[in-house]
Amino acid sequence: MLCLLTVTPTVQAQSGANPFAGGWLLDADASSLTFLSIKEKDGPKSETSRFASFSGDVDETGLATLRIQLNSVDTQVDLRNVRMRFLFFETFKYPEAVVSSTVSPATMALLQETRRMTLPVEFTLDLHGVTKTLEVESTLTLFADDQLSIASVAPVDIAASMFSLEEGIEKLQDAAKVKIVPSGAVSFDLVFKKGMSQAGGQEDPVAPVTTVASRVLTGADTALESSGELTQEECFGRFDILSETGAVYFRVGSSRLDPNSYPLLTTVTDIITRCPSLDIVVAGHTDSAGSDQANLQLSISRANSVMQYLVEQGINGSRVTAIGFGESRPVAPNDTARNRSRNRRIEFTATSS
Repeated sequence: MLCLLTVTPTVQAQSGANPFAGGWLLDADASSLTFLSIKEKDGPKSETSRFASFSGDVDETGLATLRIQLNSVDTQVDLRNVRMRFLFFETFKYPEAVVSSTVSPATMALLQETRRMTLPVEFTLDLHGVTKTLEVESTLTLFADDQLSIASVAPVDIAASMFSLEEGIEKLQDAAKVKIVPSGAVSFDLVFKKGMSQAGGQEDPVAPVTTVASRVLTGADTALESSGELTQEECFGRFDILSETGAVYFRVGSSRLDPNSYPLLTTVTDIITRCPSLDIVVAGHTDSAGSDQANLQLSISRANSVMQYLVEQGINGSRVTAIGFGESRPVAPNDTARNRSRNRRIEFTATSS
């Protein structure tokens, strides 16, 4: 459904003064990072979204790095943002994407003369635990000797399959009940400033840059999860979506939690803490393999294991109830491996105290 992008070029190095002395920082307030996705419900519909928090720099060797906080994905709809975080990007395991490339002194020297040039930019993208080397046609503009813009010439198509995000697409489709095109078109316009510091935005041509400028929007404009208590509506929606992650794992036939479950359950713990007026029901479910009675007992045991973990993380045990339904409430036919996996699940439901 989408993915990421960006960064900077490479040409053979030339001798002379180091154009990266003092470092360059991303001016995130002057930069943009967006993606276009397409869903099909009563015909194709395109949606443009963005990231609200990202940071970057170019160090004194010319290594350019961009860090994108995936929890800041902004679709303009709160619950859609939450789906993107937990179902698509799985930010409880992969909180950021990192883009890197190398800018050569030769490129900077040429820009000093031309002020504007278009060329292919090779970069690496680390996303969802997968690292790929990609290339994008970009326009570089040197507005002043201390301000550089790097912008995509056209949106960059990135397939979900490149970063093992196919299952994320499936989960979004199951949750939203729509068909989603499994690729996204990413656009960027990044502005770097030489020697810019967070402290005062002043240029220091001598001291090396050790801070990174970042864009973190505040108030109603932010897509980042707010701190403090959530509203009841926000709580209900988040627990519904957390139930669809399929990220609580057990060994076959066992109720012992797999450590791979801990990142999601840490997020569940945080959200329970931020919903103090609500109690939580942890429900266990199984597929149809095995007897009804064995599956019922297994589902109860698994729900109890999750409840015990939450209590160990500091949740008051009086707020959590564990229950099991065995194979009696499937969300899909038990006819494929994926559907059986969907039926083997832990669900979280918020209830009024």
